[in-house]
Amino acid sequence: MPVNTVAYKEIIDQFLLTDTTLVAVSKTKPNEDILALYELGQRDFGENYVQELVDKAAALPKDIRWHFIGHLQSNKVKYIAPFVHLIHGVDSLKLLREINKQAAKCNRVIPCLLQIYIAKEESKFGLDEVELLEIMDVSSTLTNISIQGFMGMASFTENTAIIQSEFNHLSLLFKKHISWIKSQGISKPILSMGMSGDYSIAIEQGSNMVRIGSLLFGARNYAQ
Repeated sequence: MPVNTVAYKEIIDQFLLTDTTLVAVSKTKPNEDILALYELGQRDFGENYVQELVDKAAALPKDIRWHFIGHLQSNKVKYIAPFVHLIHGVDSLKLLREINKQAAKCNRVIPCLLQIYIAKEESKFGLDEVELLEIMDVSSTLTNISIQGFMGMASFTENTAIIQSEFNHLSLLFKKHISWIKSQGISKPILSMGMSGDYSIAIEQGSNMVRIGSLLFGARNYAQ
């Protein structure tokens, strides 16, 4: 399926009105599909797999802002530390320390989002509120990371009331701690919620960064 440029332009127009950042989820998609959106002005792309991200970053334009949106293993951080624009899924203090360590080796500060557990699914990752407070307490000692805000993924369900409730929970937590995020020197804290199927609900609940893949690129091809 070719890239859906009509859907892209409609989404961009909508997001301009709400000051929402679109991260185009390009995992498993070929470079030519990414370039098709790049030519339309898209610069933020999200990848789930470290090796795929490394390969694409080497082959594609250098002004692309690469977001790592998958579950990141600590032993893989070193491969993306030199160039990654934003790591979305920081779900443990151990991982945050490793990002800080690898960022220092690259002489850079890596922006991160703390992933909060909001779904009622064991397959989802994320911090609970106790773990969040622990990270907040020690983050000032980690000088090579920049916590830009929070991220969360709702349950995979067609029940919009559940999705809305989970996004609302994260939005309230974000508002509760937004002064702390701003105290890290962040002028526009990020609340990253919403994907192709639920982004409208996410924006209603305060999301200002959305990850969209299938609406733009079609279904994923895991056979590659």
